[in-house]
Amino acid sequence: MKSLRILSTLLLATATLRAADPQESDYYKITTFDTPPGTALEVSSIELLPDGKLAIGTRRGEIWTASNADSEPANVKYQLFASGQHEVMGLAWKDQTLTITNRYEVARLTDTNGDGRADKFETVCDKWGVSGDYHEYSFGSRFDKDGDIWVVLCLTGSFNSSAPFRGWCVRVKPDGTMVPTCSGVRSPGGIVVNYDNEVYYTDNQGPWHGACTLQHLVPGSFQGHPGGNVWYDKAPNMGPRPIDPIPEAFQGGKKKGEGKPADPDRMVLERQRIKQLVPPVVYMVHGKIGNSSSFIVPDLSGGKFGPFSRQLFIADQSHSNISRVFIEEVNGIKQGVVFPFRKGFRSGLIGGRMNEKGQLFAGGSDRGWGAKGGQPFSFERLDWTGKVPFEVHEMRAKPDGFELTFTEPVDEKTAANPASYSARQFTYAYRAEYGGDEVDEKIPKITKATVSADKKSVRLTFDKLVQGDIHEVHFDGVRSADGKPMLHPIGYYTLNEIPAK
Repeated sequence: MKSLRILSTLLLATATLRAADPQESDYYKITTFDTPPGTALEVSSIELLPDGKLAIGTRRGEIWTASNADSEPANVKYQLFASGQHEVMGLAWKDQTLTITNRYEVARLTDTNGDGRADKFETVCDKWGVSGDYHEYSFGSRFDKDGDIWVVLCLTGSFNSSAPFRGWCVRVKPDGTMVPTCSGVRSPGGIVVNYDNEVYYTDNQGPWHGACTLQHLVPGSFQGHPGGNVWYDKAPNMGPRPIDPIPEAFQGGKKKGEGKPADPDRMVLERQRIKQLVPPVVYMVHGKIGNSSSFIVPDLSGGKFGPFSRQLFIADQSHSNISRVFIEEVNGIKQGVVFPFRKGFRSGLIGGRMNEKGQLFAGGSDRGWGAKGGQPFSFERLDWTGKVPFEVHEMRAKPDGFELTFTEPVDEKTAANPASYSARQFTYAYRAEYGGDEVDEKIPKITKATVSADKKSVRLTFDKLVQGDIHEVHFDGVRSADGKPMLHPIGYYTLNEIPAK
């Protein structure tokens, strides 16, 4: 009986400790909305309208408006704005008109008589191809500074391009002209024109993608998948077609029939060979960050969404979660780090948008793919509670390691101890086969941790950095000045370039 009492006491103490640990919901609250009866609101895009309204596009081709979504769920009112579209994967509001991107066109929808329903439909551009394959989604951005809509076009299936410009990014000018802009796209999940007019999209794991990625759309670039390069003869503005990447990459060991060791890190080598190839900004590490990256939302709320102003929040359809990404530029190349942020959404996230109040609206569906959230569709809102989580705020590459800044001052004793950190390095093979494992693992040694005078940053020194590798860094032993553990003690930094000394 005495041993049972001791065990019971230990279990109670453990449960108490776990209850005291920081939880995501302490800092960011999810509010779930009821959706219009009689329809499956499979949210695929969201846009802000005047007077605090939202426009919500769906996979089923409907567009709804929602009033009062910034308040309590009981106050939300829906109205059907338009239907009969084909998978509305982009919305942009300007000059009293809603510009939409669906599978086969960019179009303008206008309510000319003020009854809340679109009654004027104008095709702006439909110059790309559609074959009928299920995979040929088209994701459209909001307007860039020139008034252009950027559209990323899924391949036909995972491997090929059976219709013009499938596997490309194109720009649609205000006059309807289509400008081929980047090749190498595979299976996008979202696109954003960032605050600095830089454009990014998410691509999904598959051929030439060991994991989902965040990609930087540089005009004239090749994004990595050669399937759509057959259309270069229709894009004279792009210059010569890139040479094809070598398909026979392999994941460690020796290539069949040869005695020499394999080199699994194809991306670094192929960047030297293919001048147009732009590497992923961030690998959204498969199975850990997510399995199907989707919308990208920049925080432009000026602190109303918490301490992560001007960082990117990237959703995942499969994991029903949102991650946080910090980006920097090194040697002219974008790269950065992804951190877990908020899980627990009810369905697979596809469409998202943040308003000026710092409220992030998100929704999606699980149809065709499944999602951890468990519900067939959802529409939800994420709000900051006002409490600041103890997190790594930014992570920057240095010639011999990384500099971490924190959202709160650190406890100097734990933060200055190299044993409070651990790391591993790995990569994905850049190859034609679908997906791939983490390969070429190395365990670096963290030799030094130097805390800044203001206790808000730590300089980590590594014995070795590896160009092209994902550097997975754990911060489990670090505590805040008031003793709190980190909410998310891990980050995954994609090191495309090592800064010069």
